[in-house]
Amino acid sequence: MTAFTPAPSTAQQTNAHIDPAAQVSDAGFVPVQTRSERPRSFDPEDFGAPTGREVNWKHTPVAQLTALFSEASGDAGIVREVLAGAEYVSSPLAAVSAPRGEFFIPEDIVSAVAWQGSDEGMHVRIPRDEEVAEPIMVGFTGQGAGKRSDDHIVIEALENSSATVLLRHSGSAQYAQNVEIIARPGSRLTVITVQRWNDDAIHASAHQARVDKDATLNHFVLSFGGGIVRVNPNVELSGTGSEGKLYGLSYSDAGQHLESQVYMHHKGAHTTGDVLYKGALQGQGARSVWIGDVLIGPDATGTDSYEANRNLILTEGAHADSIPNLEIETGDIQGAGHASATGRFDDEQLFYLQARGIPEIEARRLVVLGFLTDIVNRLGIPALEEELLAVIESELAAVGA
Repeated sequence: MTAFTPAPSTAQQTNAHIDPAAQVSDAGFVPVQTRSERPRSFDPEDFGAPTGREVNWKHTPVAQLTALFSEASGDAGIVREVLAGAEYVSSPLAAVSAPRGEFFIPEDIVSAVAWQGSDEGMHVRIPRDEEVAEPIMVGFTGQGAGKRSDDHIVIEALENSSATVLLRHSGSAQYAQNVEIIARPGSRLTVITVQRWNDDAIHASAHQARVDKDATLNHFVLSFGGGIVRVNPNVELSGTGSEGKLYGLSYSDAGQHLESQVYMHHKGAHTTGDVLYKGALQGQGARSVWIGDVLIGPDATGTDSYEANRNLILTEGAHADSIPNLEIETGDIQGAGHASATGRFDDEQLFYLQARGIPEIEARRLVVLGFLTDIVNRLGIPALEEELLAVIESELAAVGA
């Protein structure tokens, strides 16, 4: 891995260029393929503009993201509003103000741009030993399709605290976003990001989380709108006994590109990881991308980890990419596995329902609802669950399922 110093103000480049594909032509160079070996830097120039040949960009419509490869001029793209739990929002964090950057180091140019372009990062802080009963909610409203904005949000759960933080995105914008999550020892934190953008919105977000000893992080990515939405969670289970549950749900319509590249790094001993992403696609050019990487490190003895991705294609012209990867560096684990499946309706399920007198259209609706609500029902926020089920019903009505 190309080495950089961790301090944002002193990140230095050790090679002429750290972009993997840019060096393919160099004699003897082998592009980085493993997620854990990807170079990181706070300086966008260290990455260079993606070409679409890089391993982390080759499934993304790079040409449509060029606005995110340079800093926004001003901050007119997004209006940020605390909708609930304002008492848990602390003073803004400059780039060199802890805990900002305690764990987070950008993995690509968009994330580095968001770091540099966000002078005052938002800081959501859950006090030690406090259990927050109601969700802390933050709204991000786009101000127009051509409006640009960069952002960095820090969500910090102190020792033995418990909270749910909900990030809601709507409107139109060109938005580069970082979300830095720190779950300190014994904490129980749920982070939910909901993307209900207009169809012309572009949103690329890097979530990086560290989960300390005996802490638990539940992380949800729920994408139902936007022209291009790319939300990439990176979770390190660093502490002994830490636990990470990563869930995702996407519903891609005609012309939409919804993407998540998920990374679960088991670093500490006796850690538990569960990754489950589900997607539905309908309409010409509907596209979803899921890449799931799990690394079980040499010290992660006693680990139990599983990742899965399931996609349901509802119409002709839709396409889903699903790529699971598993890397194990110790033989002393409880278990590890991965699975991926993409297909159409289950004919046996449809036959079973129709044989009991349910019309075909209603049978199809019930199959899709049953497939998707598995994720919705894990949220634990009744109002949000009802909202998302209504969105799914509306989508199904449009396709006639």
